[in-house]
Amino acid sequence: MNHKSFLVVVLGLLFACLTQAQSKFLLPTELEEASGVLYASADSIWWHNDSGDKPILYLTNDEGELKKKVQLPIKHVDWEELSYDDTGNIYIGDVGNNKNARKNLKIYIYNPSTEYLDSIQYRYPDQKAFPPVRAARNFDMEGFFWHDGQLHLFSKNKLPVGNYYTKHYTLSAKAGKQVAILRDSIYLKNRVVTAAAISPDKQRIALLAYDYKKLFGFLPKSATSVYIFDNFEGTNFLRGRKKQQGLSAWVLASQYEALDFVDNYRLIVASEETRFYKQKARFVNLKKLHKQPTKANATVKK
Repeated sequence: MNHKSFLVVVLGLLFACLTQAQSKFLLPTELEEASGVLYASADSIWWHNDSGDKPILYLTNDEGELKKKVQLPIKHVDWEELSYDDTGNIYIGDVGNNKNARKNLKIYIYNPSTEYLDSIQYRYPDQKAFPPVRAARNFDMEGFFWHDGQLHLFSKNKLPVGNYYTKHYTLSAKAGKQVAILRDSIYLKNRVVTAAAISPDKQRIALLAYDYKKLFGFLPKSATSVYIFDNFEGTNFLRGRKKQQGLSAWVLASQYEALDFVDNYRLIVASEETRFYKQKARFVNLKKLHKQPTKANATVKK
């Protein structure tokens, strides 16, 4: 190998290392249970923790540097998701419902510029018992996004007794009391949904989903995927073309619970701190999904 070829190889390896380093970053220690993310720009990424924290929004850049904390003057139960509209309002989902027994579900509407704060209080039209029998506990919610004046919600089925269907509901993105509208559902084999997002061009949506179990009754194991839906008509998102990209499959479990689009073909996803991993975020490129064959959907009306 001559000197010129050697230099090319070295530069190539250096570029690969830099690219890899920039593809993920640690989150601040305050975000040990990152459960929601909203990507506005490289210098403006909003986050919140799961139920163990105060009602605080955290602002970082894409290197994980903490820039700002905003504590809202509310009492919350279990924040799970973030989204925002085209006027700058942030929607904060106090919608975690692990036991399927809550009757006080809320989505807060907050504007960082004006400090406007209000909420949507809602219920599910098909929930009759609080809680239902274990096999019917599909009223937990960890993923939603804003689109054209509506919030689109995707349920998290109950592990390990659920049937792996996620239900698609809608709400009007206006403060007040509402009954959600049940739109559709889809079967995602061995996956329950923990986050949702829509691309800037509105041509695709992403669902973050994982499975969790214990090997031999004590060793935690998890697997995580992103499902991309495109070529849908209107807002029939789950009737579009579905493709799946794996994120992780570890014997030592990780827990991915936050996702948003960076641009039309890149995502940011984040996992909580566990016994084995620090809280971190990473960027996921979706372009290789276009080479995958389309998978048939298993959708049903509920």
